[in-house]
Amino acid sequence: MLLDADSFVELDAFARNQSLDLGVDIDRRGYGDGVVTGHGTVDGRLVAVFAQEFTVFGGTLGQVHGEKICKVLDLAARAGCPVVGINDGAGGRIQEGVVAQARYGEIFFRNVRMSGVVPQISIIMGPCAGGAAYSPALTDFIVMVDKTSHMFVTGPDVLAVTTGERVALEELGGARVHNSRSGNAHHLATDEEDALDYARVLLSYLPANSHEVPPRYAPGKVPDGTLLDTLIPESAKQPYDMYAVVNAILDDGEFLEVQPLFARNVICGLGRIDGNSVGIVANQPLHSAGSLDIDASEKAARFVRTCDAFNIPIVTLVDVPGFLPGSTQEWNGIIRRGAKLLYAYAEATVPKITTVIRKAYGGAYVVMGSKHLGADFCFAWPTAEIAVMGAEAAANVLHRNRLDSAAGHRTDRDEFVDDYRETHCTPYRAAERGYVDAVIAPSGTRRSIATALRTMHNKREPLLPKRHGNIPL
Repeated sequence: MLLDADSFVELDAFARNQSLDLGVDIDRRGYGDGVVTGHGTVDGRLVAVFAQEFTVFGGTLGQVHGEKICKVLDLAARAGCPVVGINDGAGGRIQEGVVAQARYGEIFFRNVRMSGVVPQISIIMGPCAGGAAYSPALTDFIVMVDKTSHMFVTGPDVLAVTTGERVALEELGGARVHNSRSGNAHHLATDEEDALDYARVLLSYLPANSHEVPPRYAPGKVPDGTLLDTLIPESAKQPYDMYAVVNAILDDGEFLEVQPLFARNVICGLGRIDGNSVGIVANQPLHSAGSLDIDASEKAARFVRTCDAFNIPIVTLVDVPGFLPGSTQEWNGIIRRGAKLLYAYAEATVPKITTVIRKAYGGAYVVMGSKHLGADFCFAWPTAEIAVMGAEAAANVLHRNRLDSAAGHRTDRDEFVDDYRETHCTPYRAAERGYVDAVIAPSGTRRSIATALRTMHNKREPLLPKRHGNIPL
């Protein structure tokens, strides 16, 4: 179901564990050591694969098992093709002791060295426990199957013994937990078939490796963009659904979302414009008014860096009132962790096209793919409010003494708010300074973005020589 029919070529099918500590005669051991490895094609494109087999030694990883995975990872690196790993194992093989840990380390080493070189996708179809959980965490995308896949470093039984905490398996490391709370997973599949289908579609948006561009498809149907002209409510306090904008700019309105259940105040995913892959990052006013918090910042930063690694242009749709205020956010590191998104945008050298839909306030405006962080084109709708803060908050700060005095009237406050909104909360001040390239009609958003992407198709942006940057992890 993952690979094209009759395309799979198995490798190391006769490999067999030679350890004397398994309690089973060598001659009676099955071949393969609990993992199937090889290569095949997805839509005619080469893909390396490995799949753990839970019915053989519980899918546990030992010397031969680990060596087979390392070999297929090396193959993907040399051939310059994506690798998909299907995880369904109980962790390290206890009988083989430190050898299992050594093989894990060698797999992790390859995951890291291949990061950003070829796409790596992990599909969790059963247990993925202990050290085994770190390999998927090092890959680009994790797909989990609802109610059948589990991922954790320490299982419920060990937790109960060591800490006294009692927690159910599903609650500790189930697919829903990792899709909605931890943010470790990128897609919640309803069943194994859905998981494999998602991986196939995901691969269609990705290049074979970092030296190539994603495959181009025939341009799809252009959605009706006229609905966008009436999308924004008159009241700035009233939300709307950003998915309406996303669907209106993509070919056929098709959008493959990444982490849809996690940090729902920001939308991330892949689509196509004129047949070419693009990454979408958009604030979602329906959740936390589209503000940036720790989870949203890290979710978007990770996605931006993934797009940049694999030559996927980034399209940003902005409606952000700021960073989410609160002591919990401050204590948990919003400064450092919010800076990850800033870093990701500034670091990215792929084409970056930004459109301000409504609010773009304060530091969050800068962080969301602004011109100041290297956006190639920045457009704004007439409804855009690009300012230090909203009109009401600004009026309270600028005219505090007047409003606090006995002479301060509600009519005065309304006048101050209206004056600030008309003077500062518009896209035209930013356009006068070159921070916005054009104020566009909402219905023309797709056309403007498509033209900008064609303009930047051959973009080249050399970086200063260095070993690597120091992102605020």
